[in-house]
Amino acid sequence: MSEKKRLLGMTLNELKAVAAEAGLPGFAAKQMADWLYKKRVSSIDEMTNISLAKRNWLSDSYEIGKVPPVDFQKSVDGTIKYLYPAGPGNFVESVYIPTSDRATLCVSSQVGCKMNCLFCMTGKQGFTKNLSANEILNQIQALPENDELTNLVFMGMGEPLDNTDELFKVLEILTAPYGYAWSPKRITVSTIGAKGLKRFLDESDCHLAVSLHSPYPAERLSLMSVEKAFPMHGVLDLIRQYDFTHQRRVSFEYIVFKGLNDSVQHAKALAGLLKDIPCRVNLIRFHAIPNVPLQTSDLSKMEAFRDILNDRGVTCTIRASRGEDIFAACGMLSTAKKEKENK
Repeated sequence: MSEKKRLLGMTLNELKAVAAEAGLPGFAAKQMADWLYKKRVSSIDEMTNISLAKRNWLSDSYEIGKVPPVDFQKSVDGTIKYLYPAGPGNFVESVYIPTSDRATLCVSSQVGCKMNCLFCMTGKQGFTKNLSANEILNQIQALPENDELTNLVFMGMGEPLDNTDELFKVLEILTAPYGYAWSPKRITVSTIGAKGLKRFLDESDCHLAVSLHSPYPAERLSLMSVEKAFPMHGVLDLIRQYDFTHQRRVSFEYIVFKGLNDSVQHAKALAGLLKDIPCRVNLIRFHAIPNVPLQTSDLSKMEAFRDILNDRGVTCTIRASRGEDIFAACGMLSTAKKEKENK
C-alpha cells in the first residue's frame, strides 16, 4: 500500500491541484487551506464544508500529516526542546523559548547538516536529508504551545538556505493570507552564507541573521568550512546591496570562544567590518559539545567586546543563554535518540 500524501505543508497552488484531482471546484482549495492553517485540523473528516463523499475520496490518498513530538526536555528556565520524527530512524529538534514579552520557536530545516561547523553538534551527524515543507511546518503546527508563538527563527538543525525550495513554501504559508497570515517581521532566517542567500534577499521580506564568528577569513575557515565556498567578504558585499533600514533587519551571530575570538583586536576588527551595514551583532555563549576543545568565553570578556562595538557605532547585545541544563544546543537530543534507536 502506497504512503498517503500529506496536505500540511502544501501551498494554495498545490491544494488547487489536489482539488482538481478530486473533482472539487477551485474554491475548495481555499477551504482546505482554512482548515489546515487557520483551524489547524488533525483529520480530513473535520473538513465539514467538503462533502462526505469527497472527504472519503481525499482520505484514500491523502492525510493531514500533523505528527506530535515523540520526546521533549524542559529546562528550569522554561525553555522546551521538542523532538519530532522525520522519516524512518530520523529525528529533528525544535526549541521553544518563552520570555516575558514573546515566545520564540527555533525551527529545523534538515536532518543533519552538510556544513560541519566545528562548534555544531548537528554537523557531527553528517547530512541525511532536506526536510519537506510538511516536516518543517509540522514543528510549528504540532507544537503544544502553538497558540503562544510570537516569533519564528529558522536556526535549528541544518542550513535553511541549503533547502530553499521547501523553506520558501513554508515562508509562503506562514505569511500568505490563506495561511498563517503572519507579518514577515515575526520571522528570521539564519544562515552561514549559503548558495540560497541571494534568492532569499530577492524574494523574502523576512529578517536575516548571518553567522560570522570571526572577522578574519582564515580563522573563520578554521571554524566554518563554508568560508571556502562562500567567503565572508562576498556575503557582506551582497548584503550591502539591499536595504535594511526599514521593514527588514539583518543581524550577525557571533559565538564567543575563550582565547580564540574574544580579544579587543577581534572586537575592533568586527566593528570595522560591519560599520557601513545597518545591523545588530548578537554575542552568543558557546554551549559545549562532546569532543570539541572550544570553551565558553568569560562574561567579562563578552561585556568588554560588546562595549567596544557599541562605542564604535555597531549595535551589539549579549544574547541571554537559555536551556543549558537540557543541552539546548541543536543536535544533542536527536543524536542521543538516534544512537538509542540504533542499539
